[in-house]
Amino acid sequence: MLSRALLALCSALLVGSWPGRALGQRAGAGAAPAAPEQRPAAAARAPAAGLSAGAGFQSAGAALQERHRVRYVLDGIEIRGNVRTAARVILRHVRFRAGDVLDVEDPEIELTRYRLLGTGFFASVGLSLRKGAERGSATLVLDVVERNTFVVQDLWLGIAADEDTAGNARPLSAFTGVQVAETNLAGTGITLGAGVGLAADQLALRTRFVDPAFVGTRWSATVTLLYNDARDFFGNRDVSFESPLLEQREVTGYAVVAYKRFGATLGTGHDVSSSSQLSLDYHLEQIDATVPTVASHMRGNSREPIDFDILGGRTVLSSLHAAIDHDTRDAPFLTTQGTLASVSVTVGVPPFGSDYGYQKFEFGAQRWFRLPLRHVLRIEAFAGAVAGDAPFFEKFYVGDLTDLLPDRLLDLAPDRRQPPNFLSTDIIEVRYGDFAAKLEAEYRIPVYSGRGSIYGVDLFGAAGLYGLATRREFTDPPTGYEGFARVPVDITYNLGLRVDTSVGGVTLAFSNLLGLIPARRGERK
Repeated sequence: MLSRALLALCSALLVGSWPGRALGQRAGAGAAPAAPEQRPAAAARAPAAGLSAGAGFQSAGAALQERHRVRYVLDGIEIRGNVRTAARVILRHVRFRAGDVLDVEDPEIELTRYRLLGTGFFASVGLSLRKGAERGSATLVLDVVERNTFVVQDLWLGIAADEDTAGNARPLSAFTGVQVAETNLAGTGITLGAGVGLAADQLALRTRFVDPAFVGTRWSATVTLLYNDARDFFGNRDVSFESPLLEQREVTGYAVVAYKRFGATLGTGHDVSSSSQLSLDYHLEQIDATVPTVASHMRGNSREPIDFDILGGRTVLSSLHAAIDHDTRDAPFLTTQGTLASVSVTVGVPPFGSDYGYQKFEFGAQRWFRLPLRHVLRIEAFAGAVAGDAPFFEKFYVGDLTDLLPDRLLDLAPDRRQPPNFLSTDIIEVRYGDFAAKLEAEYRIPVYSGRGSIYGVDLFGAAGLYGLATRREFTDPPTGYEGFARVPVDITYNLGLRVDTSVGGVTLAFSNLLGLIPARRGERK
């Protein structure tokens, strides 16, 4: 016990005399200014006397360490380097105010730096202290370097492919899409964005407006408008159907649902803590769908009718959405450490005029670990479930879970191929599911870092396991599958480059190219 007390005393003395470091940086993260010369008047006082003898030495050491923690009373906050971004926008992400007692070891300091970097407004953020007007006071200094805030948020380019009964891919048509946004409009922190998606006989349009401080409050306001003139494809094998559509173009092996969507989402959000936010949205849209009158396909070894998961004619979708997001990432794209997690629920509300009554639950979490040599490990987990009668575009899509098929672009799913099915399970029978799960690991190696138009380039490789199922996979699995084959899971992988640029992050994934190679053989179930 005596040796522990002596060790604690030595540590406390070292902490009191060791040169300080820049606020928001861990030890060894970089150079830092010297420690302040004066002891702060607001420093914590030593605990009262009268401690029990058994805990005396240990508590004394802890008291000495506590007394040597450096605290200051803030005179104010100074911001340097902001040319376009208004100071009030920056201060919105800083929880410290004049008169607060600042502990230089407070983890909130590092979170402040991460929050500012997470806005995407700045290439770098530094926090430091300048000597105040009185003994024990200081000014918090924020040094920022701004970056371009007109960004390409999403970019899609690929080939929508069909398959023959042997699983050989046949390219048919191209698809493309782009979503851009000005995320700091006139330096106000307001986001104004738009997107367009194009595929064969399909069009998707989006516009989005976000004010993070609506009318000067701590509540955000979001407005999103959507329009889709689209088709989707149903049926696994040997599809037979009768459709009111006069022509099906080149696609005759699938039952096609043609539909139009037009609607809007109104939302708001509020910070729960320094790293968590609650968001609430209301969505209303009109759907006009043309559904085949009769359709069946081979599910496993049996012929069954096709469930299109959408009502024909003109219907209304009205839903409420709530989510809690937790974000402690140190960068929005090439993250090296931190956590990003989200829990959400979406409810279709017939009392608000919805023709669809359903509940959708989602949980997702990603954790980044900084490794030696600046390597990064990312672990991701996701789980979701849908109960009730949701339209198919509100369900989980196989292309969103596997990297070997293109994901949806603005809710369009132009690719008609089935997943690769490395494990030979009945997941090949599922395109849209009520239950989904995924577990993935990614390893990243930096190959370039700079301060020009390209901030960084990382090589990455990822692999994971995912599952997708409808309710029928549990109650009435497809015939022809036995044992493990009745578990709808499969493997996914990815390989490529992640590039952080002045116009946004870009992922060059080679797995999507491999997925287009018509090299699959073997009869489909």
